[in-house]
Amino acid sequence: MVASGRFAVCQSELGISSSFCRGPPTAGLQTVSARPGKPWQAVRTKLTSRSSRNDHQASQGSGLDALLSLGPTPTEAEVSSALQADVGRWRRNPRLATAVLGGLARKRLPDVSIHVLTVMQANRVEVDVYHCNAAMSACEKGGQWQLALNLMSLMPEARVVSDKITYSVAISACEKGGKWQLALNLMSLMCEVRVVPDTITYNAAISACEKGSQWTLALNLLSLMPEVRLVPNEITYSATISACEKGGQWQQALNLLSLMPEVGLVPNQITYNAAISACSKGGQWQMALNLLNLIPEAKLVPDKITYNAAISACEKGSQWQIALNLLSLMPEVRLVPNKITYNAAMSACEKGGQWLQALNLLSLMPEARLVPDEISYSAAISACEKIGQWQLALNLLSLMPEARLVPDTITYSAAISACEKGGQWQLALNLLSLMPEVGVVSDRITYNAAISACEKGGQWQLALSLLSTMPLARVVPNQITYNAAISACEKGCQWQLAVQLLSLMPEAGVVPNQISFSAAISACSKGGEWQLALNLLSLMAEVGVVRNEITYNAAISACEKGGQWQLALSLLSQMPDAMVVPDKITYNAAISACEKGYKWKLALNLLSVMPQARVMPDEITYNAAMSACEKGGEWQLALHLMSLMPEARVVPDHITYSAAISACEKGQLALNLLSRMPEARLMPDKITYSAAISACEKGYEWELALNLLIRMPQARVVSDEINYSSTISACEKCGRWQLALNLLCLLPEARLVPNEIIYNAAISACEKVGEWQLAMNLLGLIHKVRLVPDEISYSAAISACEKGGQWQLALNLLCLMPEAKVVPSQITYNAAISACEKGGQWQMALNLISSMPEVRVVPNEITYNAAISACERATSGSWH
Repeated sequence: MVASGRFAVCQSELGISSSFCRGPPTAGLQTVSARPGKPWQAVRTKLTSRSSRNDHQASQGSGLDALLSLGPTPTEAEVSSALQADVGRWRRNPRLATAVLGGLARKRLPDVSIHVLTVMQANRVEVDVYHCNAAMSACEKGGQWQLALNLMSLMPEARVVSDKITYSVAISACEKGGKWQLALNLMSLMCEVRVVPDTITYNAAISACEKGSQWTLALNLLSLMPEVRLVPNEITYSATISACEKGGQWQQALNLLSLMPEVGLVPNQITYNAAISACSKGGQWQMALNLLNLIPEAKLVPDKITYNAAISACEKGSQWQIALNLLSLMPEVRLVPNKITYNAAMSACEKGGQWLQALNLLSLMPEARLVPDEISYSAAISACEKIGQWQLALNLLSLMPEARLVPDTITYSAAISACEKGGQWQLALNLLSLMPEVGVVSDRITYNAAISACEKGGQWQLALSLLSTMPLARVVPNQITYNAAISACEKGCQWQLAVQLLSLMPEAGVVPNQISFSAAISACSKGGEWQLALNLLSLMAEVGVVRNEITYNAAISACEKGGQWQLALSLLSQMPDAMVVPDKITYNAAISACEKGYKWKLALNLLSVMPQARVMPDEITYNAAMSACEKGGEWQLALHLMSLMPEARVVPDHITYSAAISACEKGQLALNLLSRMPEARLMPDKITYSAAISACEKGYEWELALNLLIRMPQARVVSDEINYSSTISACEKCGRWQLALNLLCLLPEARLVPNEIIYNAAISACEKVGEWQLAMNLLGLIHKVRLVPDEISYSAAISACEKGGQWQLALNLLCLMPEAKVVPSQITYNAAISACEKGGQWQMALNLISSMPEVRVVPNEITYNAAISACERATSGSWH
C-alpha cells in the first residue's frame, strides 16, 4: 500500500474534493482487486455484459459529449448536472464510467476527471482501480504530475489497490514533469507493495531519467530488465538513446543503436532521431549524416525532426554548406521546414561566418509562412557579430520590437560582441547599460563581451570597472573574463595591474590558463619587465599550465625589448625540449633581440635556419635581419637581403626600405632606393625620408640631405624634428655652420619646436669652425626654452671654446656641469684639456687629467696626447 503522506502534495491546493475519500453516506466502496482471475470479478462481468452493452455505447457517447461541452475547468456542480442521466446506468455497470474517464484522459482534461470521480462516489457508483488509472492518465497527459500523485496517494483511503498500470501512469506523469527522482522512488515502492513492474513501467522510468539527463541511471534500468525477465522494446531503447543524447554520450547512443538488431529489435524513426541528436550534441556531424543515410536503407522515412537534428549536427560542426543542402532537400522529400529548421541552418551559417546566407534565410522565413522568433534574430545577429558587422547587428536588434519580439540576454550579448569585434566599445557599453532598463539581465557572456570591447578599444580602466561591478550583478567572473581584463591592461601598458589580476585568479576560484599567462607576460614585455616575464614563464610549470608558442613568444619579446639577446636565444633553444614548435613570431622576436644586441651574424644565422624548421620568413623577419646588418655597419648585406625577398615571395614594405636606406653609408644609394619605392607601389613616408637624410649625413653629403628636406613638402610628407636634426648634422659635418643656423631659424615656420638634439647639432656646427660665441649663445638658448643641456651640449660648447682659444670659458663650462647634474665624459675632458693646452695652461691640463678617475672617467690616447702637448708648450723648468 502507498501511504497518503508519502508524496508531499497538498490535497486542498490541488482541488480534489475531500468527499472522494470519505465514501458515500450509507455504503462504503467495495475493494476491487487489480489482479486477474478472481471468480467474483468474472461472475460480475458475466452478469452485466449482456444487459449493459447497449447502455455502454449510449453512455460513453452522451456522457462524454456532455462533459466535453463544459470546457476544461467546469465546477463540480456542472459536472454532476451533466452526468445526472448517466449515474444510474454507471451504478449498474461501472465499466461505463471507465470509458468516459478514458475519453477525458485522451482529451487531457484532468480537472474534469477528478470531478467525475467525486460525482461517482457521491452517487454510490463503485470506484475501482480502472477509474482511478484513467483519471490519473488524464492528469499525466495534462502535465499535472502533482495531481496524479495526489490521486494515487488517496486511493488507499478509498479502498482501491494500486496496480502496475497505476504506477506506470504515475511514473509517466513524473517523467513529463521532469521529476526523475520521484519516478525512481515509485519504482522502488513497487517492490515494497509487491507490484511487479512491466516493460511499460521501465520505459516510463527510463523516459523520466532521459528528461532529467540522467543517462547513467537510464542505462542501469535498461540493464536490469533482463534480470527481472523483461524484454526491452523499441520504446525502451529509444528512451535510453535519448537519455544518452541529453547527457552528451554519443558513443553510448550509437552502441545501443547497434545492439538493437542483436536483440531482435528494428530501430524506428524515433530511435534514429534520438541517435542523430546524440551525434549532433557530441559534435559528430559525419556520424549524424551517416545515420541519416541509413534511414532509407532501413525502409524508414526521415521526418522533420530527423532533418532538424542533422542540420543541428552540421551547425555544431560549422558545416554550413551541408546544412543548407539538407534544408534545400526537405521539399523534395515532402517535408516542410519549420522554425527550428531555419534557426539551425542560420546558426550553421553563423558558425561558418556566412552572415549573408544567415540574413538571407531570415528574409526567407516569411515567404515560408514562418514568423522569426528571438532565436532566429539572435542567430542572425551572431552571424553579423562573427565578422564585425556591428551596424547590421544593431539594425536587427532595433527591428525586434517592430516584430513584437523582446530581445533577451543572448540577443544583447551577441550585439555587444558584434560591437566588440567592430571596435565600437562605446556602443557596446551603451547596450550593456540599456539592458536593465528593458528588464534584461546581463550574464557572464554579456560582461565578457563588454570587457573585450574595452580591451580592443584600449580602455583598460573601463574594463577593470566592469570586472569590479560583476559581483554586484551577481555574475561570477570566469577565465575568459579575467583573460580579457588582463589583455586590456596589457594593451594599456599596465603591467602591474595585469600581474595583480593574474595573482587574484586562484583566490577567485578561477584557474589561469595559457592565455592568462601569455597576456600577463606580454604586459611585462611592454613594461620592460623582462625578469618578471621570465618568472611568470617558470611559474607556469609550477602551477601545471603547459607553455605554448604564444607564451614563449611573449617571453622572448620581453627579452628582446629588455636587450637580453642571450636569454632570448636560450628560450628559443628550450622550445623543442618543451615540445613546442617555434613559429614565425618566435623567430622574428629572436632576430629582433639579436638586432638590438648588435649581433648581426646571429640574426642572419636564425634567418638561414628558418626554412629547415619549415617556417617561412615574412617581411618582419627580413626587416629585423636588415636592421641588424645596418646596426653592424654591414650595409651591403642589408641590401643583399632586400634583393632576396622577391625570391622568397616576400614583398618589401615601408619598414624594409627604411631599414635598407638606414644601412646605406652613402646618400646616393639611399636616394636610389627612395626613387624605387613608387615602382613597388609604396610612397616614401616621414620615416623613409628620415632614413635617407641620415644616410646623407653619414656620407657627408649635405647638399643631398638639404635637397631631400626641401622635397618633403612636395611629396606631401610633413617634416619633423628628426628630419631637421639630421640635415643640420649633415651641414655640421661638412662645416656649413651658416646653413645649420638657418635651418634652426626655419623650425618655427615649420611649426616645429627645436629639441636638445637639434641644438646640439647646431652647437657642433659652430664648434667645427670655432664660432665659440655662437656656440655659447645657443647653449644659453637651451636654458631659455626650458630644455636641459646634456653631456653632448656641454662637450660641443667646450670644444668650440677650445677652438676659439677660450680656455677660461671652457673650464668654466666644465665646472658648471655638476651643478646642472650633467656628468662629464671622456670627450668633455679631452676638449677641456685641449683648451688648456692651446692656452698654455699645462698645470690646469695636468690637474684635469688627475681629476678624471674621481668622476670615473678613463683617460684615452687623445687625453694623454693633449696633456703631453700642453707640457711641450711650457719651458723645461716648468716641471719643477
